[in-house]
Amino acid sequence: MSLYHPSFERDNCGFGLIAQMDGEASHRIVRTAIHGLDRMKHRGGIASDGRTGDGCGLLMQLPVQFFEAIAAENDWHLSRKFAVGMLFLSQDNELAEQAKHILERELERETLSIAGWRKVPINADVLGEIGKASLPQIYQVLINAPIGWREKDLERRLYMARRRLEQQIIDDNDFYVASLSGQVIVYKGLMMPVDLPAFYPDLADIRLKSSICLFHQRFSTNTSPKWPLAQPFRYLAHNGEINTITGNRQWARARAYKFNSPLLPDLQQAAPFVNETGSDSSSLDNMLEMLLSGGMDLYRAMRLLIPPAWQSNPEMDDELKAFYDFNSMHMEPWDGPAGIVMTNGRHAACAVDRNGLRPSRYVITKDRILTLASEVGIWDYSADEVIEKGRVGPGELLVLDTLNGRLYQSFEIDNDLKRRHPYKEWMAKNSQTLTPAEDLASEQHGAGEFTPELLLQYQKLFGYTREELEHVIWVIAKQGEEATGSMGDDTPMAVLSKKSRSLYDYFRQKFAQVTNPHRPLT
Repeated sequence: MSLYHPSFERDNCGFGLIAQMDGEASHRIVRTAIHGLDRMKHRGGIASDGRTGDGCGLLMQLPVQFFEAIAAENDWHLSRKFAVGMLFLSQDNELAEQAKHILERELERETLSIAGWRKVPINADVLGEIGKASLPQIYQVLINAPIGWREKDLERRLYMARRRLEQQIIDDNDFYVASLSGQVIVYKGLMMPVDLPAFYPDLADIRLKSSICLFHQRFSTNTSPKWPLAQPFRYLAHNGEINTITGNRQWARARAYKFNSPLLPDLQQAAPFVNETGSDSSSLDNMLEMLLSGGMDLYRAMRLLIPPAWQSNPEMDDELKAFYDFNSMHMEPWDGPAGIVMTNGRHAACAVDRNGLRPSRYVITKDRILTLASEVGIWDYSADEVIEKGRVGPGELLVLDTLNGRLYQSFEIDNDLKRRHPYKEWMAKNSQTLTPAEDLASEQHGAGEFTPELLLQYQKLFGYTREELEHVIWVIAKQGEEATGSMGDDTPMAVLSKKSRSLYDYFRQKFAQVTNPHRPLT
């Protein structure tokens, strides 16, 4: 009798991060991340040629010493503060040169200068025929910042330069900026995980060091595999599906005029802030990038985007509920299933949405290596080396700050966030709530303006149904809140109905059912 059963298979993306908690960069972290990525190759798809994957890659701290060595070998001058861009360019040399020229022009507008262009060494022989057919030219650009610029100043101006660049290149489907940052860099593509360091010899160079390394093995569920859609993206890697993506994108577009920051006075030039043609994960990355560029810290940005289930949580204190209530008026949740790992070069974090359907387990070993991934066993360590292990539960956020070597749990982050401003006082002064009828004094109860006969006529005239009266309006009147109901709707679509329907019935919300609902929570 075999212990194997087909129901044990898990056909969703694999993701994770490995970090040295004290911020000490090493090539070991990179090498271990690649090994862990290869261990999760069963979580990705494979094309018919047997060599082309759905996409895999690494997101790591910018290896400063490595690029300083590259600059020295090419006799390029690097300033004290510099950035590196990883670009996918067209195989058409004319289009590629045009993209490079536009980038140079936009960087000059930001008083940034280019130290040099580097054609990234690659070995295309390890690719499958399908991946090789769409292989772009891959270049790195080394960019110098003026003296006196701070790290975040550089990130903001690079963000604006990149957005203007992307808006001008509309006829080149191969063009993509994988990363453009002084904090992080991305290596990714359509290859099998085991072939990633063979395709990018940089990753096998012992001079390439990092203290944080995110990795991702993609299983494409809502888009066809493409080089730009391989993960990680510029800040994060995502396992799952954002089921509210159409609404999130439309709300981002509708609220675009509201986004402003004194740190980015020209932020509106970057609109639209969220793509509507890429994957759901890339759109989430776009929004996170915009929030961080505008000055929001990682803690609040992630709690704003992917909040826990706070509305009916009896164990959550009122101050914290007020924080989430306040945030809910600024942005709708990007609901999953979602498991996310991210880094800005200093922090390494993991967030899980309120449903918790994308498990994320972590282990800390004696040498203070934090390993967090979709599953355990992605690299070999003995049981006596483990000093702590656990999981990121539904709605939780785990953050490692490599600057002080400390791991922050959800309750610590929430306690910090709720004390930053008097959210409860703000909500009490500036919001209106419905009061249930039984909580009002009898003299405050209003008298009906219509006779029962006239009320019935109006209800028929405006299309009220018995179900709406009993299960929606009555609940609002009695409990002062909207009724809880299922996400499904089996009534005929208004346009196909034989009955007169209200104008509002012609507008319907898109909803994607959670995939793999059989998946356990732990």
